[in-house]
Amino acid sequence: MNPYNPKIVDHFINPRNVGEIPNADGVGTVGHPSCGDIVRFYIKIESLNGQEVISQATFKTFGCTTAIATSSIATELIKGKPVKEALLLKNEDVAKALGGLPAIKMHCSVLAEDAFRAAIADYYKKSGKEQLLEEVKQQSQIHEEKELLSRNSSKGGKNK
Repeated sequence: MNPYNPKIVDHFINPRNVGEIPNADGVGTVGHPSCGDIVRFYIKIESLNGQEVISQATFKTFGCTTAIATSSIATELIKGKPVKEALLLKNEDVAKALGGLPAIKMHCSVLAEDAFRAAIADYYKKSGKEQLLEEVKQQSQIHEEKELLSRNSSKGGKNK
């Protein structure tokens, strides 16, 4: 039995946004030694209406079906978004956008999240905006806390 749903298979067979961006504004590379996956994201940033927006996002991944599929969908999810909004995207969002992942493959969605965050961090570093990283980390923590509160309230306020 195939553990992958049709959307995962589609993003593996027909990955979106594959390749390098010449003169990318940010490049982030991560790897996971337990399965040998290596993921590299490239981003291009433009200023639109006073916001920094990810105008292009591409990837190169050496890895399994799920590593390629999560990289592909993650580029689709962050492309066109303001940088600060893209940084709120979590690995669970990547997995959900693919219709779910087998539990043993969830680490691939973490690789995709870590790679695009590393590319954004590289952009901030190259553009002299390293101070924004701390602000973004705080926004991410607030986002996580709100999600946790939301989950707890939907369970009647109990941790299960």
